[in-house]
Amino acid sequence: MKPRDTGLTRIWKATGYTWAGIKAAWRQEAAFRQETALLAFMALAAPWAGRTIPEQAMLIAVGIAVLVVELLNSAIEAAIDRISHDAHDLSGIAKDMGSAAVFLSLCMAGLVWLAVILDRLT
Repeated sequence: MKPRDTGLTRIWKATGYTWAGIKAAWRQEAAFRQETALLAFMALAAPWAGRTIPEQAMLIAVGIAVLVVELLNSAIEAAIDRISHDAHDLSGIAKDMGSAAVFLSLCMAGLVWLAVILDRLT
């Protein structure tokens, strides 16, 4: 069995893999770039919309959740495309489910923002 990295070496390498994944998503996925811009807007607007620090954190966290789901969806698409570019029902289903997950995460973010803004305005 091959010895695995531990401690700071493992953390350093994991950070490198993380950064590589974010760079790949930025280069290859227009949706990731758009949702990152949306998150930047959310982060700037959160202090206005949220009355408390926890509310502001929640408003930003739902934007981060959208990026997480987008990264997972992109990973699914990359894995499916790696297997084959041929049309296959299961490949289509997997990609459609990933897309649906992104849509639902955007709905969640919109619902949270709407609830907080309506509460602020009343």
